[in-house]
Amino acid sequence: MTGLPATPLLDTVDIPEDLRKLDRALLPQLADELRAEMISAVSATGGHLGAGLGVVELTIAIHYVFNTPEDRLVWDVGHQAYPHKIITGRRDRIRTLRQAGGLSGFTKRSESPYDPFGAAHSSTSISAALGFAVANKLADKPGRGIAVIGDGAMSAGMAYEAMNNARQAGNRLVVILNDNDMSIAPPVGGLSAYLARIVSSEPFLQVRGFARKVSRKLPEPLHRVAHKADEFARGMAMGGTLFEELGFYYVGPIDGHNLDQLVPILENVRDAQEGPCLVHVVTRKGKGYAPAEESADKYHGVQKFDVVTGVQTKAPPGPPQYQNVFGETLADLADNDPRIVAITAAMPSGTGVDKFAKRHPDRAFDVGIAEQHAVTFAAGLAAQGMRPFCAIYSTFLQRAYDQVVHDVCIQNLPVRFAIDRAGLVGADGQTHAGSFDIAYLATLPNMVVMAAADEAELVHMTHTAAEYDTGPIAFRYPRGNGVGVEMPAEPQLLEIGKGRIVREGSKVALLSLGTRLAEALKAADALDSKGLSTTVADLRFAKPLDTELIRKLMLTHEVVITVEEGAIGGLGAHVLTLASDEGLTDGGLKIRTMRLPDLFQDHDSPDKQYEAAGLNAPQIVETVLKALRHNSAGVAEVRA
Repeated sequence: MTGLPATPLLDTVDIPEDLRKLDRALLPQLADELRAEMISAVSATGGHLGAGLGVVELTIAIHYVFNTPEDRLVWDVGHQAYPHKIITGRRDRIRTLRQAGGLSGFTKRSESPYDPFGAAHSSTSISAALGFAVANKLADKPGRGIAVIGDGAMSAGMAYEAMNNARQAGNRLVVILNDNDMSIAPPVGGLSAYLARIVSSEPFLQVRGFARKVSRKLPEPLHRVAHKADEFARGMAMGGTLFEELGFYYVGPIDGHNLDQLVPILENVRDAQEGPCLVHVVTRKGKGYAPAEESADKYHGVQKFDVVTGVQTKAPPGPPQYQNVFGETLADLADNDPRIVAITAAMPSGTGVDKFAKRHPDRAFDVGIAEQHAVTFAAGLAAQGMRPFCAIYSTFLQRAYDQVVHDVCIQNLPVRFAIDRAGLVGADGQTHAGSFDIAYLATLPNMVVMAAADEAELVHMTHTAAEYDTGPIAFRYPRGNGVGVEMPAEPQLLEIGKGRIVREGSKVALLSLGTRLAEALKAADALDSKGLSTTVADLRFAKPLDTELIRKLMLTHEVVITVEEGAIGGLGAHVLTLASDEGLTDGGLKIRTMRLPDLFQDHDSPDKQYEAAGLNAPQIVETVLKALRHNSAGVAEVRA
């Protein structure tokens, strides 16, 4: 048998119970194999690479030390959860990541008992883990809540709101701060790792607890001095004063890639009798894969790529991306308007604000993962006479809805909302779909809501928003490339609440909002070929509606169909309300609304998602034909 290759360790690990049977000395080998498997899988599927590479050792250590799934492990955001998926019974499906019918790119409760809480939006892990921990405490169960949260996610207030209530969990809550930017700690060396191991040990905890009890019996001035001395010493040596003030016992910083340090420290934390604990782990995003380590964004999100070279598959050249059209247009406008500023919440390149920042660095603000602050910050700027553009993905703007209502709309402040990733977004699936912004914004008094049909319209809407000082205004546009229309030499100022007729007809009217306009025009061609003369209108505005145009089309056409890339309660609901209020259906007019279905759609390509949603040209045609058939059947029944 000499010379035969040994069975890879990863082949022996299907679930964490298998992992715990391994000798600790074998864990570094397992980490190497797990890292290689993840690189191989993501090279075939695309996805979030760098974050997962940075937590391979941490993932192994957590599952090795803690009794998952009884100990509930919550990964913040979920970008880093691919190694976790591989060793929790999903390795055989890891090459289906983010594909139709395959694994989610994030944690998902319905996917595995090792995913106790779904994620994809940042900074929720501590709150969720606290819920698990307190539930176990109330039920007198030993299980813990374990939150793994990145230093970027710690910029959101929700993380601190949760930590402020963590005392209630006792020792059942463990927060692991994954610091991969060295933004909090000094470089980790042998001394700091040694100190972390010592202060996490049970003897140290017992001595420190005894010292606290003794100090409490001292006269008040001496007690205060003793407490301050302890706090100062630990703050100087360990950087944990902030977390201790919030009720956590702080351990760290420690090397997140050294399993000889990670495992014993986590064992100490697991066995501690103190209250909630925060373990500060320093990792390197993209660890173990040179192209990722050397990349500026550490290969945060990648297309399919060649494992050897790291070269990603490039999409064929095409029209400009919507986010870049917005960023460049805004930068052009700001050349001549010093009042224009741009705000993003940790997504400068994703929103195109990076284009603006290169030319106007003093007027570009990345506030971190803090959408609530971004909106109210913009409101303050607007109240002082500036023209702020708050560029946030549709799905993330949901997190700041209270601020949109109270700090912007009630005060009627002219904040401009550039809403990226509107509509369905493909592989990122349910959690990132921009399904609801039309409904949740168009219901607000004072708000103006626009939707760009193409990249040229986005130029006009950006300019229109810049010049609109009457109150808040929003414009939405999708992810990805435009449709290839000719770009305007100069932006146009759109009249608020006015749409446009793109194609004239007489029997059927298609009222489109957003980029379904291209599908509406295809549907009009098909309907015309069936002898059904079709008008196509690009409404441009969900609010205020172009009531004059809609009224005219309803009075002169037999069938009116609204088409939008949003959930129920959006454009269609507002058009139906107008028709009802003005009695426009009394003459037998047939109105149908086409919108996203009332469900959270799974990840797939955007084209297939819209086909499943019933918003492509063939479904528009069928909706028209069904409306006509329904009317004919009804008339025949009455006559009979």
